[in-house]
Amino acid sequence: MKSILDNRPELAKQVADVAEVAGYLWQKGWAERNGGNITINITDLVDDEIRNMKPISDPVSIGTVLPHLKGCYFFCKGTNRRMRDLARWPMENGSVIRILDDCSSYEIIADNPVKPTSELPSHLSMHNYQIGIGSGYKAALHTHPIDLIAMTHNPEFMKKDKLTYLLWSMIPETRAFCPKGLGIIPYKMPSSVELAEATVEALKEYDVVMWEKHGVCSVSENIMEAFDMVDTLSKSAQIYLTAKSMGFEPEGTSMKDMEALKEAFNLPK
Repeated sequence: MKSILDNRPELAKQVADVAEVAGYLWQKGWAERNGGNITINITDLVDDEIRNMKPISDPVSIGTVLPHLKGCYFFCKGTNRRMRDLARWPMENGSVIRILDDCSSYEIIADNPVKPTSELPSHLSMHNYQIGIGSGYKAALHTHPIDLIAMTHNPEFMKKDKLTYLLWSMIPETRAFCPKGLGIIPYKMPSSVELAEATVEALKEYDVVMWEKHGVCSVSENIMEAFDMVDTLSKSAQIYLTAKSMGFEPEGTSMKDMEALKEAFNLPK
């Protein structure tokens, strides 16, 4: 069976990167059953043959209007599909969708009639925002890191930037590779437009945001970078929790040293 990836090496590479990251998420225990989602904007890799493909689904409402996504194309993890299966068979467990001219609905075009992630309103809202500000970010990742989610069960850590400064202080790489820190979104219904709107609002200040008691969302220029930021934050959380399990409060890097790191590497915030 002919695939949309045939004779399109750049598109095939993007999908292969999604599959690789999906495997990492499963191996880390961040993707139980069908947990977590990935979307990438593939519009720049779409040719006339793809644009002329007939849909294999009726139009589906997104639930909100996203004006910057008119005519855009996305590769998405399928709903109720497992990350471990996406890693092995990405086109059988992923969906290619086209946003219609009303900017509020989409249709599936290839290769199989796999419905995209149930968190599509949040993911597409993130992409809409990134296009609107001209960021160049094309990847959005949602996953369930055990350590970071556990920390959101402590109300103290839900205060603005409390986790940001704590995680920055555990290891210099976190300050360097997650320079905007970690945004916090109080619990909202999964898959809801309210969650999508809150996520977009948080992305005005952060590249990685926590959904309380649920998971993490990360945006970047590609899926590898989006994964790396979450991976780095998780390492900091593990250092903190390991120190606590040893019976002491970790000292952490001082604010003075973090400011010096900020100046040395010209970091934001």
